[in-house]
Formats: sequence, C-alpha cells, structure tokens
Amino acid sequence: MSTAPFHALACPLDGEPLRLSDNVWRCAAGHSFDIAKQGYVNLLPVQQKRSHDPGDSKNMVAARQRFLNAGHYQPIADAVSNAVLRHVEEPHTSGTSPLSCLDAGCGEGYYLRQLARAAPAQASLALMGLDISKWAVLAAAKQDNKQTPTSRWVVGSNAHLPVEAGTLNSVLCMFGFPVYSEFSRVLKAGGVLLQVEAGPDHLRELREIIYPALKPERSNEGGVPEGFVYQSSDNVRYTLTLKGAEEIADLLAMTPHLYRASAEGRARAAALETLVTTVDVRVVQWLRV
Repeated sequence: MSTAPFHALACPLDGEPLRLSDNVWRCAAGHSFDIAKQGYVNLLPVQQKRSHDPGDSKNMVAARQRFLNAGHYQPIADAVSNAVLRHVEEPHTSGTSPLSCLDAGCGEGYYLRQLARAAPAQASLALMGLDISKWAVLAAAKQDNKQTPTSRWVVGSNAHLPVEAGTLNSVLCMFGFPVYSEFSRVLKAGGVLLQVEAGPDHLRELREIIYPALKPERSNEGGVPEGFVYQSSDNVRYTLTLKGAEEIADLLAMTPHLYRASAEGRARAAALETLVTTVDVRVVQWLRV
C-alpha cells in the first residue's frame, strides 16, 4: 500500500480550495492555516464552535486509544476496511487517482490506520481524518509515522466539512453524527458512505448494569438519506470479555453512557472485575447518486 497526500481541502471561511505552501494552507482570498508541529491543521473557526473546547475530552480520547489499541474492536475495523476496499475495482497504480477516504469523526485515528494496514500492496490511498475534538486529532497525529504519514489530520466539523465538493470515493461515519447533506456534497457520484451504528444488543450487558432499566430500542429505519441509495448492510456481532477495572472503565469512558448513567450505575460498573458483553453493530453502505 502506498499513501498519497490528501490535497482536496477547502477553506472553512469561504469554501474556496486550499493550497499547501511552506507548511501553511492558503486560499485565494488569503485565509491561512498553519500545520501544527504535531502534523495536523485546525480548520474549525471560532464561529463554528458551540463551546470553547468541543468534542471528546482528553481523558475520553485516551480511554478510547487504550481500548481500541488493545484490539477489542478489531472485527469492526476489519469489516469497515473490507467494505472500503471492495470498491477498489482495479489496482491503483501510478498514473491513476488514489482512493480517497474521509473518516468524519475520526477520533484518535484507529480505523484509518487499520484501513491503511489492510490495503493491498498495489493500492494507493489518500486518507483524511477529521474530528471536532482537538484532543482526538492531536492523538491521531501523534500516532502517525512522520516519515510516511498515513493520513491528513484535521480539526473540523461534520456540519461544515472543509473538503472540496465531489472529491471523495468514500466517507466513514463511525458511531458518529451524520450530516448527510455534507457527505453527499463531498462524495463523487458513485462514492460510498459507510455508517457504523450500534445494534439493539450493543453492550447490552454493560447497559443492564449501569441503568435501572433499558429503554425500548428506537428504530434506526430513518429512510434513505437525500442524495443516496441503499446499497447493503452487514452485521458484526461477537462476545467481548474485558478483564480488570481499567479495561471496563475505558469502555465506559469512550461511550455516551458515561454521562447518561447515574453515579450509582457508574459505581456498579467500577466494582466489576470482569465484564462479558455483546458487541452488535451494523455497517450500512449508502451509494451517492
């Protein structure tokens, strides 16, 4: 696998293409954005922030990094990588465009790194990870190889993707907040949106411990997003065994359940020495028309 620099960035202030020169991204109007020493660029202007420090906290990012690097969600990463790479119909060699992929809500970059590792030797990829949390993007950039970086890492918002229109082959939305209008705008015709979403039994045993009762499952049948047609859906389901308070705490800390659970529920989880729980997710593919 070879990586190609992702160049299709757009100015978050006026939407014009950004061009890289001397470690600075600039648009024709003169707006400029420096690449940080850690290797990422911040394309989230203050007017697009809803808080001073949006997105996941430093502690949440660290918990997710430990949990994912331990391989607990490897089957999910494998399913996503296989789905993306199935759309490589022919080898990407010199003289052809690389397969471009955006992870919209990339966290600390685990799924893009797994995709890069799974790609065949002849494939050429141009990868970009974007997250609204500066702590997540910083962690992703720090784990990248500075000699041969895997991806372009960007602080930005799904609501205003700093990406040129019609430039992407695929977009990943991993347990995130989909903005279908933006995903449709940045994908090429025939491009693929891959959504990973929790199934009805996802982490059921953990939820049974931290909540007094489980709420009825809400239907995920929200209809076909505008600009897309349904392509396929795959289920990833397996049993996960976590041993030790730290692994269990990391799982809880990287999910919304940390804030939704009561103090009593969090205390019950903290008292566990072992947790056997179900991983149940759907990988849904939408085709950009």
